[in-house]
Amino acid sequence: MPSIADEARIAFDNLADRGAGLFHPTIRLGVAGLSRAGKTVFITSLIHNLLHGGRLPLFEAQSSGRISRTYLEEQPDDAVPRFQYEEHIRAIVEERVWPQSTRAISELRLTVEFESASGWARFVRAGKLSIDIVDYPGEWLLDLPLLEKRYETFSAEALERARMPSRAAMAEPFLQALATIDLAAPANEPDSQRLSAAFAAYLRACREDRTALSTLPPGRFLMPGDLDGSPALTFAPLAVEPGRIYEKGSFAAVHARRYEAYKTVVVKPFFRDHFARLDRQILLIDALQAINAGPEAVQDLETALADILACFRPGRASWLGSLVTRRIDRILVAATKADHLHRSNHQRLENIVRRLVDGAVSRAKLSGAETEVVAMAAIRATREASVADRGDTLPVIVGTPIAGEEIAGQRFDGHTETAVFPGDLPEEAGRVLKGGDGGARLDPVTFVRFKPPRLEKTAEGLTLSLPHIRLDRSLQFLLGDRLA
Repeated sequence: MPSIADEARIAFDNLADRGAGLFHPTIRLGVAGLSRAGKTVFITSLIHNLLHGGRLPLFEAQSSGRISRTYLEEQPDDAVPRFQYEEHIRAIVEERVWPQSTRAISELRLTVEFESASGWARFVRAGKLSIDIVDYPGEWLLDLPLLEKRYETFSAEALERARMPSRAAMAEPFLQALATIDLAAPANEPDSQRLSAAFAAYLRACREDRTALSTLPPGRFLMPGDLDGSPALTFAPLAVEPGRIYEKGSFAAVHARRYEAYKTVVVKPFFRDHFARLDRQILLIDALQAINAGPEAVQDLETALADILACFRPGRASWLGSLVTRRIDRILVAATKADHLHRSNHQRLENIVRRLVDGAVSRAKLSGAETEVVAMAAIRATREASVADRGDTLPVIVGTPIAGEEIAGQRFDGHTETAVFPGDLPEEAGRVLKGGDGGARLDPVTFVRFKPPRLEKTAEGLTLSLPHIRLDRSLQFLLGDRLA
């Protein structure tokens, strides 16, 4: 857990934030996404729709006309890279390609000037709110539980997962390498590097679309950045004996020390400098990929959600306590890519994710924070239609597949539009956890990657904002009360 010095620094940072907030009201919104969930696309669409007065009927401040002006400002944290909104929106709108995923933390400040819905509130305070959007990989959230785990516990859990039926084949090269290691023998760097590389390769394989597993700590092994090759990232779980004290310099002792260094160098700074300063959080997940991968992937997603939710500092702080500590009081779990389904299946997707979140909340013993679920598409890449098929009418989605995508043996060139019947999700949400007969996978949803949409124009030639599915509902939950 964070040390007394860490907690003191967190309190100091929050006190400074609150002091600045007396003159310039601010909310810090954390945006995290598990692999393939579309975090960069979500942030880009959120900013674009607010800057350009997008169609947001369920976002009350916007739909009622109370927002007078929205603009970007210089972010408050000089040491954090800026979220490259302009670069991402250019890729989506002009080039019609999806932006590259961000691999590290970034930040952007969006300020909204508005008229309060209350006449009294308009009298006592300025209608101005800055939204500090803190963008970070969801895999980093899965590292936070490591703060409370000793190396022995981490190793036991990691090896137990590696031997599960859904992971055994991918973990086999790592497990074979592990079997050659004498834990009590003096450590040597080539063997440590070989073992660590095999462990990282296994984690990357688990993340592929065909398996779509989510519980993959340590998260920085998947995106090492400037720590690539450092001792803090050159370790692996070992079958250490509980309670045994291994000699200094042995494989077991060296890897345990590097695991502790990983927590000190990677996990604690993220918790202290960023996570502990958040007010609201949205977690984006690609539930469709997990559903297609089968029941074990869905169960693994629920486990990841439980681990993540257990990390939040939930609930409302007292007025005095809020000066030195923050409590995330609203958490939104968003199942993205709803535009890959016909709207008749959106509620089913939402029900499935709600079932997973309810189970995760129970396992994490989360309390005090309001949790909501939504099926959404931050940018809608398809439209809906119906086609006749042997006397039946099928609900389909229509879009332009990315070059190289294949449907029924047809390879697309990136310019040709097509209609796709994506299939149906089960009506009973529990079936995705247990599968079909004997636990088999359910019939998969047809999943095609579509290009971003071509923006529509009005009769006057004005370009409209990015289309979406339920972005307005998400904004209302995350920000609506602060713009009332």
